[in-house]
Amino acid sequence: MKVVIVESPAKAKTINKYLGKDYGVYASFGHVRDLAAKDGSVDPDDDFAMRWEVDAKSAKRLSDIGGAVKSADRVILATDPDREGEAISWHIHEILKSKKLLKDKRVDRVVFNAVTKDAVQEAMRHPREIDEALVDAYRARRALDYLVGFTLSPVLWRKLPGARSAGRVQSVALRIVCDRELEIERFVAREYWSIIAHLRTEAKAPFTARLVGADGKKISRLDIGSGAEAEAFRIALEQALFSVAAIESKPVKRHPYPPFTTSTLQQEASRKLGLAPARTMQIAQRLYEGVDVGDGAAGLITYMRTDGVDLAPEAVAAARRLIAKDFGDAYVPSAPRKYTVKAKNAQEAHEAIRPTEMTRRPQDVARHLEPEQAKLYELIWTRTIACQMESAELERTTVDILAQAGARKLEFRASGQVVRFPGFLALYQEGRDDEEDEESGRLPAMRQGEKLAKERIEASQHFTEPPPRYTEATLVKRMEELGIGRPSTYASTIAVLKDRAYVRLDKKRLFPEDKGRLVTAFLESFFAKYVGYDFTADLEEKLDQVSNSEIDWKALLRDFWNDFSGAVDDIKDLGTRQVLDSLNELLGPHIFPDRGDGVDPRLCPLCGQGQLSLKLGKYGAFIGCSRYPDCKYSRVLAPTGSESAEGDRPGLRVLGQDPATGEEITLRNGRFGDYIQQGEGEKPKRSSLPRGLSADDMTLEKALALLALPREVARHPTSGEPILAGIGRYGSYVQHGKTYANLGRDDDVLEIGANRAIDLIVAKESGAGAARFGGGAARVLGEHPEGGAVSVKQGRFGPYVNHGKINATIPKGTDPASLTLDEAVELLKAKAAGGGVIGRLVGQHPDGGPVTVRDGRFGAYVNWGKVNATIPKGTAPDSVTLAQALELLAEREGKPAARPPKSAKAPARGKSQPAKPPAKTVAADSGKARAKPAAPKRPAARKAAATKPKSAASGKRR
Repeated sequence: MKVVIVESPAKAKTINKYLGKDYGVYASFGHVRDLAAKDGSVDPDDDFAMRWEVDAKSAKRLSDIGGAVKSADRVILATDPDREGEAISWHIHEILKSKKLLKDKRVDRVVFNAVTKDAVQEAMRHPREIDEALVDAYRARRALDYLVGFTLSPVLWRKLPGARSAGRVQSVALRIVCDRELEIERFVAREYWSIIAHLRTEAKAPFTARLVGADGKKISRLDIGSGAEAEAFRIALEQALFSVAAIESKPVKRHPYPPFTTSTLQQEASRKLGLAPARTMQIAQRLYEGVDVGDGAAGLITYMRTDGVDLAPEAVAAARRLIAKDFGDAYVPSAPRKYTVKAKNAQEAHEAIRPTEMTRRPQDVARHLEPEQAKLYELIWTRTIACQMESAELERTTVDILAQAGARKLEFRASGQVVRFPGFLALYQEGRDDEEDEESGRLPAMRQGEKLAKERIEASQHFTEPPPRYTEATLVKRMEELGIGRPSTYASTIAVLKDRAYVRLDKKRLFPEDKGRLVTAFLESFFAKYVGYDFTADLEEKLDQVSNSEIDWKALLRDFWNDFSGAVDDIKDLGTRQVLDSLNELLGPHIFPDRGDGVDPRLCPLCGQGQLSLKLGKYGAFIGCSRYPDCKYSRVLAPTGSESAEGDRPGLRVLGQDPATGEEITLRNGRFGDYIQQGEGEKPKRSSLPRGLSADDMTLEKALALLALPREVARHPTSGEPILAGIGRYGSYVQHGKTYANLGRDDDVLEIGANRAIDLIVAKESGAGAARFGGGAARVLGEHPEGGAVSVKQGRFGPYVNHGKINATIPKGTDPASLTLDEAVELLKAKAAGGGVIGRLVGQHPDGGPVTVRDGRFGAYVNWGKVNATIPKGTAPDSVTLAQALELLAEREGKPAARPPKSAKAPARGKSQPAKPPAKTVAADSGKARAKPAAPKRPAARKAAATKPKSAASGKRR
């Protein structure tokens, strides 16, 4: 029996039918382990030892694979042919070896560029060993990303509240977007005029020509800078005589584009199909792994993560045969076309992306594919075929025209081109990101010396435009040009920037958010080297040298870490004022734009005395006045949308005046979002915007209605008291006395009627409003030892227990219906003592105090007082019992485990679930994985005293 291991089940299914019954194909579902998401997973002090961790899902899959390997005589690692694929094979090999499952078994590594029968069987005939150089490059890259992220991100959290993370490639990509935005903000538009003559030939054929010279001097696009100059030319030309001075025609060839690489596929799919890079790669992955096209699953394209543009000779030959058959011999070039990559740091380790079978035309497979799959396959197929077609032949004609205006000689030029032979254009034409002004029309027939009739002279005003913002396609292109990242990382890098809310996508353009600009400005101020384009590209080149066995991967890490750790240490003691001064300087054009009226853009518009400055608050950065607290003016960093039009008062839009008081009604943008304000002063009346109402839709009428809240909408059917509708801290509500009910998603606080308001209040008062939480009216548990009833109630934020004036939240994961009186009393006791229970209560410690399971930044843990113990990976936090929790706590303290009280039991959690076994492997990066033996079942006290390997909870770095 031979066991073949691949990444995905789709790929496994396709390959399984190509191999005989002696093979079993298993999927790892991608990477099976990664660096633990906590400090110390890469230890520079231990020669960059890397501590890997297997998650629970992967542990189950590895168990299945291990079971198959036990009875196999050969193991074949057939993951993808790139660096990531090599890493997956290495991880699987190390884990299986640590479990002693590979003893006396042959282990081979095979790679194929296409999931086809021929490619797979050919790969099986030529196995090799795992490429250690590629694995070293992967480990170096992963260690670099970890060291940058886990070292730089905490610095950001401390210095810039609201910042999410920093990354080696992510931060540089963000800088590209922010730099372009800064270019746009600093751009000063320049006026220019064009002079166009509308003319006719002697045969009455119309055409246009542009002014390019006057009195022997050349006139370029920007030379006519005012309307007065343009008008002077127009007047002179009204009486001019026009004639053809010269005609020049020359042939031009346009060559086909290379076949797709990862980046060019992402760019073209974005332009032509509107697909985001991440979505393009998802579809391409499916086409590569195999789709059933009528005769079973088959891979339709070659491997889609590549920067190479070469094609296999057999693919070129097949393309040339198809071109001759479908288009004719004239469309087949005399020799096959060869392409080279122009991108920086290109590895060209694999073929370009192409169809696996050239004869599998898009129309033949479309009915078997999903719409997006069919469109992407057609794009790949047409580009591949076109790249081997003959060049297009065009004729470009330039006509110089003389305009004699008295003693003045003015020169015009008309250009045009025609296609004499379409060549590859008969099949394919590449899309463009930004339209260019190109004169590609046909000119009428003319002869030298021919007199031309003037129809009219058109003088048009223009203004230069700033560079366009990046699309996802052009950002990928720019990253490739700079050598930042690799084909496998472009899509995920952009996805991270969007997920972190560092950029937003609006009309297919990437706009940096204020949070992203702050992070970039901070990094440029204090870590300029590490977000530099050249530094990042050079690091990518060194990683490529590692993969070519040219430099040692740990030497690369040492060189990087020595400088980087020093840079981090240098700013640890940096004061907030120094950070803000640097950010104010770098972001000045963005947050304090010059209004062009001579007034200092940093002058406070409210008090007229203070200076505006960037400030850091609990929820992120904002602009505030230097005279705070005397002046409480504040706004967001840079207003967007309708507010940005108010150049004299940024972050504010005047809606009108209150008819009753004459006070100004304004729409403002604050730290917590948009809001309405009436007048100024110490405590002006304000109202936040309800859900569903955008700032762009705000009118004076709506603003006055919001400021008039709360409003009476009905009378209670029993008490006769008013039911009010208003907006509170947690959103829109209706109120009757002390009873509040939140409005539904489709309710409008300004429009809600009496019947709906009464229904919401009555439902709330009857307890029906809490039914979705599984609760209803208060449930009395019994008498408190100190007197008074103890009950379970349903609150706005979830269930809680009540005794007199003390309320204690019931921990998440604890079923309120099964909570006992003793457990409730302990919750109330902890609350009264100033603590309260956080997390899931599992019971009481024999020495007193609640034991809980909590979610932490680096994973779940058990808590008792000031003692925390990490729950091992692979153990479900919801399944931890009190006995297990006490054992973990004892292990953390280095003491024998305490026995739980006989009467103590964990709160019910619905159906009981058996605890999952902990992760079996925690491998150091010495190339040898260590198998963690499962502890034998024994009483808690004896088990704690037994000798055993240290767990993640008791490691020296936490």
